[in-house]
Amino acid sequence: MLLEIKNVVKDYASHRALDHVSLSIPKGKIFGLLGPNGAGKTSLIRIINQITGPDSGEILFDGELLAPKHIERIGYLPEERGLYKKMKIGEQMLYLAQLKGLSKKESNVRINHWFEKLDILSWWDKKVEDLSKGMQQKVQFVATVLHEPDLIILDEPFSGFDPVNASLIKDEILELNRKGATIIFSTHRMESVEELCDHIALINRSQKILDGNIHDIKNNYKNQTYKIELQAVNDEKSMRIENLYQLKNIEQSENKTTITIKLNQDISINQVLTKLLPLAEIHQVLEIVPSINDIFIEEVTLSNNAKKETDHA
Repeated sequence: MLLEIKNVVKDYASHRALDHVSLSIPKGKIFGLLGPNGAGKTSLIRIINQITGPDSGEILFDGELLAPKHIERIGYLPEERGLYKKMKIGEQMLYLAQLKGLSKKESNVRINHWFEKLDILSWWDKKVEDLSKGMQQKVQFVATVLHEPDLIILDEPFSGFDPVNASLIKDEILELNRKGATIIFSTHRMESVEELCDHIALINRSQKILDGNIHDIKNNYKNQTYKIELQAVNDEKSMRIENLYQLKNIEQSENKTTITIKLNQDISINQVLTKLLPLAEIHQVLEIVPSINDIFIEEVTLSNNAKKETDHA
């Protein structure tokens, strides 16, 4: 594990931001840190970056207690931009790269490499305040990865981007991961989580409520629901199909009939298909796997309801 978060607690006045949170971030993986606004994600990210410290618990970085020396191995892109608005972009990148331990010569080489790669060489003498929100985000991304950190923390990295630039940065994230970087990815864009993440953790009301490999989690939430595409059937056969098990939906078009069916645990999809075969030619069978967005909503809703019941008890 590159990062191990053990039983971390963080309080602000009368508010508990993190309540005994434990996470393990595997080396070389993209880890999705998810949760509603105010859940505690930013508090955890700030602790990892040593902006603040935990009130109790500990964090291990590559097997060692997290310490100031590890800052040079971490890159952080905050949701709120942290660039100096009046400073020229090239000078600012040079300054930030040297803060992370790079020489001036090496900094210049890497800045030029990234500026050329992202087609922003002409921005060297521009000021941050002269750039659009998306352009600022591009510069902030470069500042985050210039020193080739082992751990990259991205908080809403696609904020302000049009679809073309969002795709460009997504490809760069994947390339950095292929080269060995471990990435913590915090976002509310669940489609990006589906595309990028290997593992996820869901935090709600300061507590971890879900954690694991994304494929395992999705498989655990499958509920025996299938979409079956058939050759178009007449009204009589349609009525007979509607009597099958727990039919949730049936759609008719000129060329096909599509049904959605939810099965009890004691019924297999093969039993359903056996009953369908005399009625129509089967073109496609697709098991419906819930999306991360569906799981997010379900788990947060359950967690909130459980908290309300506890509060009223």
